[in-house]
Amino acid sequence: MANYSICGIDCDICKCKEENGCKGCSVCAPKGECIWGGRCELYDCATGKKLVHCGLCPDFPCEKLREWATSENPERIDNLKKLINT
Repeated sequence: MANYSICGIDCDICKCKEENGCKGCSVCAPKGECIWGGRCELYDCATGKKLVHCGLCPDFPCEKLREWATSENPERIDNLKKLINT
């Protein structure tokens, strides 16, 4: 099974893991240490709702997730759909 972030990015093939030493959102995001600096809105939203990932949200896929998927890692929504169906 793939190593997906809370918002559906495949961490095993993400360029940030290799280029920036990202340890994944479960390590970085709670401390506000995302690679771009600061907090991650998607991580904070999902964990605030006590969800393991965004695919479990009743609003999935929400406008914020669609916005992020459009600008970067468009496969994240499809990845979350795979998680829902397993």
